[in-house]
Amino acid sequence: MKRKKAAVLFTGGKDSCLALYKAEKDYQVDYLLALIPENNDSFMFHKPDEKLLYRQAELLGKKLLIGYTKGKKEMELEDLKMLIDRVKDRVDTIVIGGIASNYQGKRIKSIASGFGLEVYAPLWTYDADKLWRELLGLGFKVILVKIACEGLSRGMLGKIIDKEMLEDIKGRSERYGFSIDFEGGDAETAVLSMPGMQKKINIKAKIESEDKYRHFLMIRGVE
Repeated sequence: MKRKKAAVLFTGGKDSCLALYKAEKDYQVDYLLALIPENNDSFMFHKPDEKLLYRQAELLGKKLLIGYTKGKKEMELEDLKMLIDRVKDRVDTIVIGGIASNYQGKRIKSIASGFGLEVYAPLWTYDADKLWRELLGLGFKVILVKIACEGLSRGMLGKIIDKEMLEDIKGRSERYGFSIDFEGGDAETAVLSMPGMQKKINIKAKIESEDKYRHFLMIRGVE
């Protein structure tokens, strides 16, 4: 039986990378779609590093299509629509890594259905523990690239999250009230290695801070 074709809405973070991994079991995935906002606090999208996205796509053997948006509420949906329009005749399904955001999920489904496309959300309703069990069990190498809440420290940026670091994050989440899946923008991640990737990515980066609780890993080079 011929497999359906899918494109993944891709940030290069833990959720979209795990969604890609799961989608490839049932779909032919040739395209990664990334929408990059100008600001760091888009209502819908993370702000990934473009250099890293291209390297991830290269090592995964996928075609990366990038769109840009100013990241303004609701207006960014038109930019997403333009990005999906580029593959609407080449895929049957749009894959998303959403876990619990109805705000995001409803809007993406509306856009996809307007093009006659299905939406596949393999992580929907995942709890945070299950998410991390799968990521670590499958050998994903995940780092924090943005922190935007009390409790996570600047020094955590760029370090691969292993079992020990995850336990530390869990303890902090209980103390400070953020979720360890980082839904809602408390933090953002990037994946440096995963199943299907030809080799681990190495980065050169520095940390920049906006205030006491907002810190960013600024990637300068990718290998």
